[in-house]
Amino acid sequence: MASQKPQRSPEEIEDIILRKILLVTLNDETTASSDPRVVYLEMTAAEILSEGKSLLLSRDLMERVLIDRLSGDFPNSESPFNYLIGCYKRAHEEIKKIANMKDKTLRSEMESAAKQAKKLAVSYARIHLGNPELFSNGNVSETNSKIGFSLPSKSPLLPLVIAEVSSGVMLDGFGGNNLASGVDCPPGFLEEFFKDTDFETLEPILKALYEDLRGTVLKVSALGNFQQPLRALLYLVKLPVAAKCLVNHPWWIPKGVYLNGRVIEMTSILGPFFHVSALPDHSLFRSHPDVGQQCFSESSTRRPADLLSSFTTIKTVMNNLYDGLAEVLLCLLKNTEIRESVDPISSASSGMFVNLSAVMLRLCEPFLDANLTKRDKIDPNYVFYSNRLELRGLTALNATSEEVTEWINKHGPIATDGTIGHGDSQNRLLKSQEASSSSGEKGKYSFISECFFMTARVLNLGLLKAFSDFKHLVQDISRCEDTLATLKAMQEQTPTPQLQLDISRLEKEMELYSQEKFCYEAQILRDGAFIQHALSFYRLMVVWLVGLAGGFKMPLPSTCPMEFASMPEHFVEDAMELLIFASRIPRALDGVVLDDFMNFIIMFMGSPQFIKNPYLRAKMVEVLNCWMPRRSGSSATSTLFEGHQLSLEYLVRNLLKLYVDIEFTGSHTQFYDKFNIRHNIAELLEYLWQVPSHRNTWKQIAKEEEKGVYLNFLNFLINDSIYLLDESLNKILELKELEAEMSNTSEWERRPAQERQERTRQFHSQENIIRIDMKLANEDVSMLAFTSEQITAPFLLPEMVERVASMLNYFLLQLVGPQRKSLTLKDPEKYEFRPKELLKQIVRIYVHLGRGDAKNIFPAAISSDGRSYNEQLFSAAAEVLPRIGEDVRIIQDFIELGAKAKAAASEAMDTEAALGDIPDEYLDPIQYTLMKDPVILPSSRITVDRPVIQRHLLSDSTDPFNRSHLTADMLIPNTELKAKIEEFVRSQELKRRGEGLNMQSSKGSIQPTSGEMLID
Repeated sequence: MASQKPQRSPEEIEDIILRKILLVTLNDETTASSDPRVVYLEMTAAEILSEGKSLLLSRDLMERVLIDRLSGDFPNSESPFNYLIGCYKRAHEEIKKIANMKDKTLRSEMESAAKQAKKLAVSYARIHLGNPELFSNGNVSETNSKIGFSLPSKSPLLPLVIAEVSSGVMLDGFGGNNLASGVDCPPGFLEEFFKDTDFETLEPILKALYEDLRGTVLKVSALGNFQQPLRALLYLVKLPVAAKCLVNHPWWIPKGVYLNGRVIEMTSILGPFFHVSALPDHSLFRSHPDVGQQCFSESSTRRPADLLSSFTTIKTVMNNLYDGLAEVLLCLLKNTEIRESVDPISSASSGMFVNLSAVMLRLCEPFLDANLTKRDKIDPNYVFYSNRLELRGLTALNATSEEVTEWINKHGPIATDGTIGHGDSQNRLLKSQEASSSSGEKGKYSFISECFFMTARVLNLGLLKAFSDFKHLVQDISRCEDTLATLKAMQEQTPTPQLQLDISRLEKEMELYSQEKFCYEAQILRDGAFIQHALSFYRLMVVWLVGLAGGFKMPLPSTCPMEFASMPEHFVEDAMELLIFASRIPRALDGVVLDDFMNFIIMFMGSPQFIKNPYLRAKMVEVLNCWMPRRSGSSATSTLFEGHQLSLEYLVRNLLKLYVDIEFTGSHTQFYDKFNIRHNIAELLEYLWQVPSHRNTWKQIAKEEEKGVYLNFLNFLINDSIYLLDESLNKILELKELEAEMSNTSEWERRPAQERQERTRQFHSQENIIRIDMKLANEDVSMLAFTSEQITAPFLLPEMVERVASMLNYFLLQLVGPQRKSLTLKDPEKYEFRPKELLKQIVRIYVHLGRGDAKNIFPAAISSDGRSYNEQLFSAAAEVLPRIGEDVRIIQDFIELGAKAKAAASEAMDTEAALGDIPDEYLDPIQYTLMKDPVILPSSRITVDRPVIQRHLLSDSTDPFNRSHLTADMLIPNTELKAKIEEFVRSQELKRRGEGLNMQSSKGSIQPTSGEMLID
């Protein structure tokens, strides 16, 4: 019998894995049988032996061994950078293998070792590229030739970046060599390389990288390979640290005595990218391949089809270049830090523009009187035709630049005969035109028009920019305080010199930030007159804008006047930002007339056809939040909500509409943005529910819009509740795992300091996420509870009732089910987790809907939920409720509802048994349930159940089978199939009754064979 193979210890397994990754060994005996690339570190082994340690590779020895391998001079070895890339690749592959280990503890330990190897590979790659001579052994230049890069380069990172952006992408145009040929960038390497690294570390690396990148497109024509370098450039500018390095590069804007257009074009970083062209150039600067020679030589003998093909190719590649360069510049402009920090020496200071803002407001004082009597003298033509300010290029409220240009070309200036006018705005527009000092001549306008628009622009660049800077400064201070608290907590647990240095550095930064904050307060925040002058100006702005839209009246016109749509978006955004900022300064709003602002907000908050940007309309909600009486601290603001005519009639309606609209903003961050925006809306709605007049309006809207906006609102409220609570509860489980790790002191202390720090940061991050998500979830569940008490009909609609029941069942399962103990936290209040209150809210929603369920459909919806429903959950909850102080009547109604659900479940089982095998054509193809009201989808021609498709349409207005547009009114009733289904149900019911009668008669004739019952 063969002897059993001895089992390796975890230390031996770790040694094997690390030898594979690092290609080194400390034991000469293992060298002969292993990979020939493995290097025996003899001197390192001798040192370790002298220290009385084992020669097995481990995490504790990993960094020491890596340094010795990089520092040594070994025959036929790779360059340091290639070796580190190889280590990263091998570690990546080892992690895949480790994932298959059955022993969970061993798998976790080995995974940690391999991940540490990856981090070290990335870290030393940075060190090597920042200091090439450190591990060069006198051979700095060989790296790129070995990595397979076809151009001379100082930066071995460039081929990896190009390989990363070229993965799976075909080159356009006729020619150009593939710069990524033969190069393979390890998955995740570049992301790790640029992540969590300070600017000073990466600056020398990125400096060389940009210079080499520029060289790859120097003298490249439209037919050459500019696509890969351009993609590489776009990849880099999306990284904040790389974007900052670009604008700080000496060649970003070259300086010198002999500076001219050509010098900038050829020597700057972006210049060669803009140089790529199909147009002819001087022979000294001619690009390759030569477009004229390659595409149009001997054109007279070429077929027209060949020439057309060349035209199309050049047009396509040039448009690709334009799109790419536009995206690069847009990334830089959207990067607030870059846009605000570019060359502060040559840009005007913030202080200068704030001063200019104050001076311009003083010039506006003559037409900022209480009645705004001179607003008719502001000429909207200024935005379209002024030569002094370029306003047409700014983002407009609801028109693209192409639409504005087309409209101007078609209509010309707003005419004195009133041909351009919309409703009541016509006379105001006529007066605006008369205010133009040139009687219609373009380019000359009255002082009021000049002053008004210049002040709006200066405030945007000055005062509002200063507010933005101040807000970011406060956020920086808050982040520093959080980081400082975390570092101090870590220092108490595991003190290290590096942590103390970080703490000292942050404390110095905090001191500087504090000084800057006080400077802002001194010059701006404490100057009440300055802010009130600005508020007066923006009151004029909103009143004038409303005039362009037809005046203060609702509903708004069916179409948005182009004069309003073309106005710069920042006119409104700046007004809202100022109101938010001023509302947070004590007494800043005293004496300010807010009614006009309130009218403007109510009119346009729910009107995407007038103000397109959903984030701008969401900012209006933020203003209203600041004005809620409990937050503003002023009784004056309560009249804006409780005694304001437009508010009483339209505020709740427009808030509900915005709640729905914000689901799809078009932004890549829309999923996360919607929660913050809806949080503001929910706070406002909760306050308005407590105001009887607003609550009555809300109930009326729910009745009128039962199948419209209110149903959509309810759907998204339920979606958010499910996501947020589910996410919170899952995160609590993850947090408890981290807590358990950290509480096991002996095991925790054995981990490397870097890993402990990383896990501690992760712990604090999870805490913040839970706190935020749980707060939002509580808010949503609370709204469902208080609204369902008086508004039940929309919850019980066929397309909604099962969704609501499933949500409540799932929450009940989490709170009183078998897993509830796993959600126990030491300090639940710290995380806004209040399970007792949450259970009360859930039970009240059940009871409210049960009380309003005249048709008795809710119990059946509860019991039909196959995922979470269990009759025992109702019993378990009923036992808990008295102990947490719930009202006896609520408990009794809840128990009765549970009994009804149980009965409905039994009845459903009987019905299912009676129906037997249901033909496939009678089953809904989405839910696989028997259809009750089949309808045909007009595009795909597939038949589905009406409630199922209507539930889908609440979140997605497309056919689920082919993604074509679909709305509820487009559904076609399938009356023939409905009749068949009803006939099938009737026949099965009759069949079941017949079988029941036969069973009864059979039982009467059967006698037991003994005195015992056949079935006990």
